[in-house]
Amino acid sequence: MSAVLELTRELIARPSVTPDDRGCQALIAARLQAAGFRVEHMRHGDVDNLWAEHGRGGPVLCFLGHTDVVPPGPLSEWGSDPFEPVERDGRLYGRGAADMKGSVAAFVVALERFVAAHPDHPGTVALLLTSDEEGDAIDGVRRVAGDFRAAGRRIDHCLVGEPSSLERLGDIVRVGRRGSLTGSATVHGVQGHVAYPHLADNPVHRALPVFAALVQRRWDPEPYPDFPETSLQIANISAGTGASNVIPGTAHFQFNLRYSPHWTADSLVAEIEAEFARSGLRVEVDWHRSGEPFHTAEGPLRRAVRGALVAATGRAPEENTGGGTSDGRFIAPMGAEVVELGPVNASIHKVDEHVGIEDLDVLAALYADIARRVLCDAARD
Repeated sequence: MSAVLELTRELIARPSVTPDDRGCQALIAARLQAAGFRVEHMRHGDVDNLWAEHGRGGPVLCFLGHTDVVPPGPLSEWGSDPFEPVERDGRLYGRGAADMKGSVAAFVVALERFVAAHPDHPGTVALLLTSDEEGDAIDGVRRVAGDFRAAGRRIDHCLVGEPSSLERLGDIVRVGRRGSLTGSATVHGVQGHVAYPHLADNPVHRALPVFAALVQRRWDPEPYPDFPETSLQIANISAGTGASNVIPGTAHFQFNLRYSPHWTADSLVAEIEAEFARSGLRVEVDWHRSGEPFHTAEGPLRRAVRGALVAATGRAPEENTGGGTSDGRFIAPMGAEVVELGPVNASIHKVDEHVGIEDLDVLAALYADIARRVLCDAARD
């Protein structure tokens, strides 16, 4: 059994549903300490965070991941226990196999191999893990990045192990992410009898044309390189008392925007609230800012990732900013290059989540090669 497969199995067997780490980080810390890494545990509330580093000074290359997983859902729908790793037909099954205990295991093995081959490497190579990526993401990487900035600690390059691949390992890497902004709007009207609409004010009727216009709007003045267009999607609508003859007094709309660097959360909030005011809606909105967009331009990390993939697979990846959000959004504001490379994402958050067994070993080799290219080759250049 390969070292990566063995560690992935050990991690899957620990039911670390967010934010409970279940000892995953302690296991990893012990291994990296044995390899000569300096380890720092940072616990905030119920969240465990681990920083392990080797070397001194800059540049600082950080591998970023998470040990928490989403709940498994109905156990009866799984082909096997989600927390008992099972190998079938060249795949390893279990919750977190692809998102992202396979990547975390590949990180650890890659780092062990890298420092063994390059004990006096230039700069610093590090691993940052949290148990709060799948949850509120408050006391995890967001908190650690804020503490690092306050202390003047740097991260120059960050490789995130999120499952970025679509059909085969390395066919897609993420070189940025859209921003995410969620609004929860309560629209006020006047309750009444459906037979006497002139004596009531239906908030659903008032709000629907406004939200329809926001959904259909072309938000970006022009395409932003590497980014899909900004869009607004309605996620939930609720209103009414349950009776068919009552006009509701309030209606609730929850909506989300995924947006390009043409916008910031503040500018979108101002734009949407101004539209609500122009429409005459009586509305209150609670806003949740998940993270601003970021984009990594061509630089040492993008070149290293591309070069490693071409060397390993013979193919250059597609480099885009699709998908949802990741903890990379908290590292990018530190001035770091952020690129995401991980396994195929087809089964993440689903029952029977799995990862290709051969892909685990390829990932470890890729991560070690990327570290060499960023730290050692760049120093020689």
